[in-house]
Amino acid sequence: MISIRRAGHSDVPAVLALLDGATEWLVSRGRTDQWGTEPHSTNPRRIAQITGFADDGLWVAEADGRVVGALAVGAALPYVPPATEPELYVRLLVTDRESAGQGIGADLLDHARGLAREAGVGLLRVDCFAGGDGALVRYYEKQGFTRDAEFAVPVNGSEWLGQILIQRL
Repeated sequence: MISIRRAGHSDVPAVLALLDGATEWLVSRGRTDQWGTEPHSTNPRRIAQITGFADDGLWVAEADGRVVGALAVGAALPYVPPATEPELYVRLLVTDRESAGQGIGADLLDHARGLAREAGVGLLRVDCFAGGDGALVRYYEKQGFTRDAEFAVPVNGSEWLGQILIQRL
């Protein structure tokens, strides 16, 4: 059983540890094109980003007193095309790899839907890595999202391929 609560600055290290664990898992499968190979917890830009999320819309899922997932919601990130109507944007969704298959991501997305409804917003958007085998895009489709726009972000001389997905509430 998980509980979801608003996160604060004291939760930033736990969220960064989730990101580090996800990156290690991706690297172990040869999928370095999504998040690279370096830990998020030592990247000043990523630390600042997660700290900023804690200021305006970071939530954590806990099980047995341990952070097992994180969700950040708010305005769309600058690298994606803006929405044409009011929205709530999923800025981050990450779960503990040791807890995979327990529905933590689905629970966090349900929480985001509830936050959007409370705010009177009828559109939930998220973006994700669209490269590799497309598994992440399919995950969001299984969660009720539909594909919208594709985009690319220049990164170190190549492009990071992204997919925006939407869900009407």
